[in-house]
Amino acid sequence: MQDGRPLPRPPRRVPAAAATLTQLQTSTPPRSPQPPARRPWTFGRFLAGFVAVLLILAAGASAGWYVRAQSLRIDTEKVLDSVRGGVVHVLATTCEGTGQATGVLIGDGLVLTAASALEQPLSIVIATDDGRVRRVNQLGRSADGVAVLRMIGRLDRQTVPLASRTPDPMAERALIGYTSAGVLTSRPIGTTEQPLALSTVMSQSKLGGPVVDKSGHVVGLVAGDTAPTSAIVSLDRLRGYVAPEPTGMTAEPGGSCERSRGPQTAVLPELLVASTPLALEAQKLLGTYLTLENRHDFEALRPVYSKSFGKRLTLERDRNNHQTSYFFNARITEVTRAGEDGVNVRMTYAVLFSPNASGADGQACNRRDLRYLLVREGGQLRMHGSKEMQPVQSCDAD
Repeated sequence: MQDGRPLPRPPRRVPAAAATLTQLQTSTPPRSPQPPARRPWTFGRFLAGFVAVLLILAAGASAGWYVRAQSLRIDTEKVLDSVRGGVVHVLATTCEGTGQATGVLIGDGLVLTAASALEQPLSIVIATDDGRVRRVNQLGRSADGVAVLRMIGRLDRQTVPLASRTPDPMAERALIGYTSAGVLTSRPIGTTEQPLALSTVMSQSKLGGPVVDKSGHVVGLVAGDTAPTSAIVSLDRLRGYVAPEPTGMTAEPGGSCERSRGPQTAVLPELLVASTPLALEAQKLLGTYLTLENRHDFEALRPVYSKSFGKRLTLERDRNNHQTSYFFNARITEVTRAGEDGVNVRMTYAVLFSPNASGADGQACNRRDLRYLLVREGGQLRMHGSKEMQPVQSCDAD
């Protein structure tokens, strides 16, 4: 220290080989060299385009499949409405006691149905879903169980034409047929390639039912001796049976028995009045009466009659009056009290019988309108008598 001041620091030694420092310098790590720019990947661009094309094609195929699937589907309720007027209930009195099937009007007064329902028939009619009835004659039957009928007179109803070509094997189909109670139904039965078992939808009364496509055209007919053994007769065969010069048909002779019966199913008149306890009791009694008459169980009918009525209508007389009768389309239109224990019941119905029956005068089916007097005996209603309310009319008269 000199004069109280610190001595100057000696100059910093710089190595002789060092470069001259002109400014403050900082050390930085060296940069790695940059890779060259990548050229466009030609294969990748091709692959992306190929995938896009596949997606477009897949979308188009899916849309096409959906459109095709929709075009082959069937709406059973819609198709039922479209053919309802041309599908009929076939009823007959036969020596075998069969006589119930479904039929289809195909035009020119011709009806196709199942021959098994018409074994040795004495009289045959067709009934529409609105209650109209027409007589028919059987022209012939085929070996596979189809019967061709010719309507007598005219019927202002639509027809259900045969399809112009064999349906797509993947097109859905429906079976149209009547239940034994006379209700018209429509049931899906799958496709030709993937059919449903007929046993899941069949009953005896649906034999003769048409198989239709989504347009309501006939593509087949169900026939067979029984519902479990039934099968679908093809469109090509049906065309031959109704051709101007039919092929594969043989004439079917009518029945020759003295007594014939119609279907043996139970009958319950349709109730067109309020369902009061009295009306329901009367409906049950008259349903029993019609069912036993159709079965020709005249012995079992005796308890249905009152004591005095049973004396007037003897067993022998009852049998002679109804030995070829079949009652159907019964409707109760009036139920009123008659005195303290009596009931008046007005009922309309159609009755089918042999044209050769006593009093038939060559007819085969009549409409009747009667008022029945029911009385109570032993706490139960019994049939006591009847009165015609309208003149008897032929079923052919609307």
